[in-house]
Amino acid sequence: MRILCYGDSNTHGSAPARSWFDSQRFDETARWTGVLAEALGKGFRIIEEGLPGRTTTLDDPIEGASRNGLTYLKPCIDTHRPLDAIVLMLGTNDLKTRFSLTSEDIARGLVALIELILSTKSGPAGADPRILVIAPAPIGEVGFLGEIFSGGGIKSGQLAEKYKDVAAHFGAEYLNAAQFIGVSPVDGIHLDVEHHAVLGKAVADKLLTMFDMGKQL
Repeated sequence: MRILCYGDSNTHGSAPARSWFDSQRFDETARWTGVLAEALGKGFRIIEEGLPGRTTTLDDPIEGASRNGLTYLKPCIDTHRPLDAIVLMLGTNDLKTRFSLTSEDIARGLVALIELILSTKSGPAGADPRILVIAPAPIGEVGFLGEIFSGGGIKSGQLAEKYKDVAAHFGAEYLNAAQFIGVSPVDGIHLDVEHHAVLGKAVADKLLTMFDMGKQL
């Protein structure tokens, strides 16, 4: 089964950092996508598509139009199709102060992504791929990223319920990352390696349930 994991720096595997200049990336076995691949085993192909700074639907005036998750999603899907499932974990970067979005605005961005996925008919034999929506863990306004995300902490805590409603509307599966993990106190955005491991196993369990494979890891 082919699973596309579409996300931002926490899917890319960016490690918590104290400045722009010491940013590092966890290796592929430590990232949650790598943990997921290991947990699921040979019957699955995990396609890792994480880009630091990626938003749901927004061009970034600082980091560029390439960060727009909606613009890149269709060519990404077309590159990797057919896909049995697409895992979406986006919305954190939409919380940046420069975008001035509400949590409802961000949820509407998720709607646009799901609508695009369903328009592609990119599952096996032209069916719809299964969709798993992951609500990202709430952020902390700390460290060097705190100013960039000023005011985002409260809004981030509102995303889980809104994402749950969006997933239910489209018949998508849903996972609230905050039930399993939290962000690092170092920069308030990224996950430490231990939480990558926990998230990867939680996503594996969810996917196995989605595909009625009934194995708990």
